[in-house]
Amino acid sequence: MLFLQLLLSGIQTGAIYALTAAGFALIFGATRIFHVAHGASFALAGYAFLACSQMGLPWFVGCLAALLLAVGFGLAMDAFIYRPIQRHEGSFFTVFVAAFGMTIVVQSLIELGFGRGFVVVDSPLTMARAIVPGLYLADIFWVAIGLAVALFVLVTLFLERTRAGIGLRALSENPELLRAYGLSSRRLSALAFGLGSALVVPGAVLTATTSGLQPAIAAQVMLISLAAAVVGGIGSLRGAALAGLLLGVVENLVIAFVDTQWSSAAGFVVLFAFILFRPSGLFGQAVAR
Repeated sequence: MLFLQLLLSGIQTGAIYALTAAGFALIFGATRIFHVAHGASFALAGYAFLACSQMGLPWFVGCLAALLLAVGFGLAMDAFIYRPIQRHEGSFFTVFVAAFGMTIVVQSLIELGFGRGFVVVDSPLTMARAIVPGLYLADIFWVAIGLAVALFVLVTLFLERTRAGIGLRALSENPELLRAYGLSSRRLSALAFGLGSALVVPGAVLTATTSGLQPAIAAQVMLISLAAAVVGGIGSLRGAALAGLLLGVVENLVIAFVDTQWSSAAGFVVLFAFILFRPSGLFGQAVAR
């Protein structure tokens, strides 16, 4: 029964990872920018929801504030950090350092406003009930699964069925062709950052009400997103989502065999295994050399 309990917890965690990793993969797949500050968007969304809860505002107001702040931050990174660097033909390393530096700035600002400790938003959805003897499940499990499935389906349909979505998929391959069809690469880039950043919001809100938030969560989310992107196949949306789910399940199941402090390391063992034996990831394209 313990194994089943850990499996269900892992699926819930994996659903959060899947959405966050899918957002990272969407941004990279469209723009070829390694958006290291993706974790900062997650942290800002979570703490925006927390701040609204502390002020006694309804949950939907907190969700809206989280969405606006996460998307605003993503758009600002694109407009004021990445785009100027690209105009001056900055290297990948320049982009990485700038994004990592912004993550540190966000973490410091959160520490100033909320302190360094863990904070949790109380919610009746987190009250676990026995569904069978020895097995407990909270309503938030179904919320996490439902949101992950619904949002992934909607994003997939948007990318495959709409003109803007098809443009996003072509953005990194042939920007000149986009202009020939009347699409702006700059606007599509902003759309990628806005949509990718929006996908962190459900995970940030769910994390705030379950495991809780702390300022360094931005770096943790960044690492999980990177790991899921590699395991799933760089640039693959469905690969990143499936890999995020896999990492969440592995992190929880490993607790049945080792101490809880090693659970985070288990996900990176999976990452190293893929790097060694399948570097192209689950859905990546193998490159012949």
